Amino acid sequence: MHNALEAIIPVVAIIFTFGIPGIIIFWWLYTRHRERMRLIEKGLAPEEVKSYFASSNSVSKPRNAFSSLKWGILITFLGLGIFIANMLEDKFNMSDGMTTGLVFIFAGVGFVLYYVLIKNKLTDKDPS
Repeated sequence: MHNALEAIIPVVAIIFTFGIPGIIIFWWLYTRHRERMRLIEKGLAPEEVKSYFASSNSVSKPRNAFSSLKWGILITFLGLGIFIANMLEDKFNMSDGMTTGLVFIFAGVGFVLYYVLIKNKLTDKDPS
């Protein structure tokens, strides 16, 4: 019985590895086709449907000019949290949960610092 289960594990792994992504891709293509067919049934010409989807795909969000600042502050504070947690771990006999909590606290402080810096920067820029 035990050997039979061990023989099934690779088969299940292959099915999940290739089957799940295949199902997701098939479902995405099927729903996209169905949506386009419904638009055509409602009276839109295929050229209008193509231009509709081309215009909706080309619209993108405006780029955040301060994205690099946010990630720089976050990674710096995460590194600082890990460094301080490792220093305090031996001295105060901290558990892994306390170390993780300290890292998250420093990440939160990094986000708050980013918020304060950006809020000040944007209010200085916009005098109204």
